[in-house]
Amino acid sequence: MEVRRRGALTNSHERKLANNVQIKKIKNKKVRQYYQKQNERLDDWLEVDTVVKAMSDSIMDSMNPDADHDGVNEQEGGLQAVGENIEELLPQDVRDRRIKDKRTARRAINVNVLANILLLIAKGFAALSSNSLSLIASLLDSALDLLCTVIVWTTNRMVSWRLQTLQKKFPVGRKRLEPVGILVFSVIMVISFAQILQESVSKLLPSGDHSTANLPVAAIGAMAGTVGLKGIIGLFCYKIKTTQVQALVQDCKTDVYFNTLSLLFPLIGKHAGIWWFDPAGAAILSLYIIWDWADTAMDNITNLCGIAAEMQLLKKLTFLAFRFSPLVKGFKSITAYHAGDNVWVEYDVLLDEKTPLRRAHDISETLQYCAEALPNVDRCFVSCDYAAENPLGHAQDAAS
Repeated sequence: MEVRRRGALTNSHERKLANNVQIKKIKNKKVRQYYQKQNERLDDWLEVDTVVKAMSDSIMDSMNPDADHDGVNEQEGGLQAVGENIEELLPQDVRDRRIKDKRTARRAINVNVLANILLLIAKGFAALSSNSLSLIASLLDSALDLLCTVIVWTTNRMVSWRLQTLQKKFPVGRKRLEPVGILVFSVIMVISFAQILQESVSKLLPSGDHSTANLPVAAIGAMAGTVGLKGIIGLFCYKIKTTQVQALVQDCKTDVYFNTLSLLFPLIGKHAGIWWFDPAGAAILSLYIIWDWADTAMDNITNLCGIAAEMQLLKKLTFLAFRFSPLVKGFKSITAYHAGDNVWVEYDVLLDEKTPLRRAHDISETLQYCAEALPNVDRCFVSCDYAAENPLGHAQDAAS
């Protein structure tokens, strides 16, 4: 029972790689985006093809190890050999790349923790030596940055812990702790900068303090150093496509804008003699932070609530499904939805009504393991049917 091979895919992928430089030279933006999307789709297909070729035979060989039902496993396949840790069935270069990505992500988080501690000290000195409301807002931003990186670092460690007690308490894993941590931090950011916004508005009122902000050279140096360091860290982390690190990238980008403006507002206000420039700038910055992190909070809320997967990922999962033809007649439905950062997938496959139970089980479970080997998929569920006209298998009122 072998899944159909597609040898031409590798050749087309190699031809695609040779054209990457040419695609960047295309002046028409829509044409360039069209070819870039085609390249992304070829990358997805190659990844699926690699997973299926590496795993399908090993999974099939793992089925029915006790064929004579005497309580002794006469044969064991790849799944038994690796204790169902399916990543170990993947090619070595794929495993090395995933290990490298995880190691790089952990290193980026550690660097951010250290950098935010140093920046908090520098900004604390700058804020104490000045009465600028923009600098106070920047100090609060750095304190919350440190809290953010601590939350990300903690959740990252908790997800990687392999304690037996935690595995029993969280039987389907702890990956949703990461978006929950980012969600908690987003709420803290919004609440904190709402306080800064309130203070800024009160200073702009006729009864407020209308003195111009004082900004010593040490404070200017601390702020300029913050902009440079955060810019370097953001560029270093930009290519690491994990949710935690991308949250840190967003934070670094925000810091570069925020600290640049936090420095300019009091400087311009001082030299131009405009007393309201600093509190007005702090209010604008606070509104931007509130909007930015409220949007991040909504993204994590919708992911945790089960929003549908992106169309590109759904096409990738559909291609994986059709890699199993002609073992299956077709697919009634393919549903993918977020359960945190990654997705859960439900396949409803169509088999011939005379298909033996053993064959139906082996096909379904092989598809399930192959789907769960993809980096975007946490869980996969496969059900079988013999007629496309049958009900979908889920109560509609349960999904409403």
